Amino acid sequence: MDILTLLFALATFIAVVLFLEGGYLWWASTHSAEVKRLNRRLEEVSTGVQGTRAASLYKEQNATGSASGDRLLSAITHLEGVNRMIIQSRLSLSLTQFLGWTVALAALGFALPVLLNRPMFIGLVVGGVLAALPTFYVLRARSQHMQHFERQLPEALDLMGRAMRAGHAFPTAIKMVAEEMKDPIGGEYRILFDEMNYGVPQQTALLNLASRTDSTDLSYFVIAVLIQRESGGNLAELLDNISAIIRARLKLYGEIRTLSAEGRLSAWILGSLPFATAAMVNIVHPDFMKVLWEDPAGINFIYGALCLMVLGVLWMRKIIRIRV
Repeated sequence: MDILTLLFALATFIAVVLFLEGGYLWWASTHSAEVKRLNRRLEEVSTGVQGTRAASLYKEQNATGSASGDRLLSAITHLEGVNRMIIQSRLSLSLTQFLGWTVALAALGFALPVLLNRPMFIGLVVGGVLAALPTFYVLRARSQHMQHFERQLPEALDLMGRAMRAGHAFPTAIKMVAEEMKDPIGGEYRILFDEMNYGVPQQTALLNLASRTDSTDLSYFVIAVLIQRESGGNLAELLDNISAIIRARLKLYGEIRTLSAEGRLSAWILGSLPFATAAMVNIVHPDFMKVLWEDPAGINFIYGALCLMVLGVLWMRKIIRIRV
């Protein structure tokens, strides 16, 4: 093979590589998802038209993964609230997965007692308890996320107040919180700053923040900022006052939880004691417990005991839950 053939092959290879690179750069600059999203934002900013929904850079969690499935589920009442609860819990869980786990656990809890020749009522109770487990899991994750967020909020407001006293503008103070503080409040303020930076009105961005977090303390901050924008005043001093109020509320809430810890422990012990005792007796002496669900009178006793236990649990929960 002579040198001319080698040079021709090398030139052909370079030409093909440059052609593929040019095609990729052309596609990335005209048809990629980032370019489409940027063009849509620029069009909204230039025309002032932001669609039928409130402007937000926050990525809504898909319910089913498809547009048709989301439209179908949006027609069912209360599912939007369930999806909102899942989003606020910050779990990697979609609404479809949540509903699938709920239905699967309910079917499993109903089928096991029936297959073991137990009364259908026991299957309904076990199925209802297992079906409620995903809801309790999501609510617990949401509660932990909100508690962590509210513990960070006073520090974020103090940081904003110090930044504004140093001469920084309100958006710059928000950016400092987004960069200096950890999640979850750092991520939420980062979304807030991005919305304001990309042209979303400040009032809309603050309301989006309040709707995402669903925190009463943060609502105080949003309302105070919106009122200050209309009436004027010292925003740094206002943020300090809100921070002091939130710290006092969290301190009072901690004292109440300490004083009510004994009541919560008693509720857990009294609620689980009948089931633990019944399981232990059934293991030690199965024939002794068999009469309870084979005799009609025993079934009636079970119904009455479960109803009284539910009333007792609700009553104890009402006593130990003190809203601050």
